[in-house]
This record gives sequence, structure tokens and C-alpha cells, in this order.
Amino acid sequence: MSSTQRRTERLTLRLLTLAILLLVLSGCSLLQNRQATTTEPSMLTRVDKAADELMSTASEHLGEQAPIIATTFVDVDQLDQSSTLGRTLSEMFTSQLVQGGMNVIEVKMRNSLYIEQNTGELILSRNVQRLSANHDAQAVLLGTYARGQNSLFVNARLVRIADRHVLGASSFEVPLNNDLRALLPSTW
Repeated sequence: MSSTQRRTERLTLRLLTLAILLLVLSGCSLLQNRQATTTEPSMLTRVDKAADELMSTASEHLGEQAPIIATTFVDVDQLDQSSTLGRTLSEMFTSQLVQGGMNVIEVKMRNSLYIEQNTGELILSRNVQRLSANHDAQAVLLGTYARGQNSLFVNARLVRIADRHVLGASSFEVPLNNDLRALLPSTW
């Protein structure tokens, strides 16, 4: 084999190696683009799923027509404080429970429950039996949230008021984004 033929073979081998390397790298690039377009489920999607979980476990113990009161979700470290996020979570869960056929009582329209402006309807620090009698409710939706460094953790429960038995519970985590930060108190 002549030296020219050897050089041609080496050049061909190098070009083939380069072509394979380029194909592999472009394939990796396509995979990265697919992963980059995968988005996290939204807060609404996670709330909908969590509310469905609550209804599926609670309805067998409570029934669909049992009156439920929805209360404001609170900061897990300060049960007497909430935020725009806590009030929004309560509204989101209420919407899903009503869409699921649950009998949710709107307490904001009644005069017997004190609702503090910028706080909401807090239940974790209230006399549950008195609240039940005032609103003829059998269960209460309540929940907490906690802020992590990069995530927000939400816990929701449906509790039978008569004996404080947890009928259903659900938890989820969402990435802490600017929208969620805007709903939290500025002291966070």
C-alpha cells in the first residue's frame, strides 16, 4: 500500500469519526431541547389533583352532600397567620371540591364567622365545635404551606368536625417561582 493510499485511508477514517461524533452531539442536543421544554405541572394542576385525592378518600366517610367549610390555608410555622397565597389556595381547593360535587358552604356570606381583613377564615386556632354549629357543617377543609429555599410545600386535609377525624389528606410540592413569591408575605 502506498503512502498516498494510507493518507487517504487515515483522512477517510478521521472524517468518518468526525461525522459520527457530530451525529452523537446533535442527538444529545435534541435530547436537551426536549427536556428543556418539559414544564412542571402548574399550581392549579397540582391543587386539582390534590383535591381529587381528598374527595376520593373523604367521600366514602362523609358523603358528597355533607356540608363542608373551606378555611384559609396558613403558614405551618404561624397557624394564626396567612397570606394571599393561603387565601388563594383555599379558593382553588374550594373550586375543585365544588366541581367534584361536594357541598361547600360559603362562609364569607354569613355574619356569624369573623373574617379578619388580609388574613381570612382561620380554623386551626378556632373552636371547631362552635364553628360547626354556626354553619351546620360536618367537615372542614384546612391546610398549611411552608416555604423552602426552592420549593413551596402544601398540605391539605378534610377533617370531620364532630370527632376531628382526618377523612382525607394530600400534600404536594411546587417550585418556588416569582408568582408564588409575590403571594407570600414580604417578610419571607
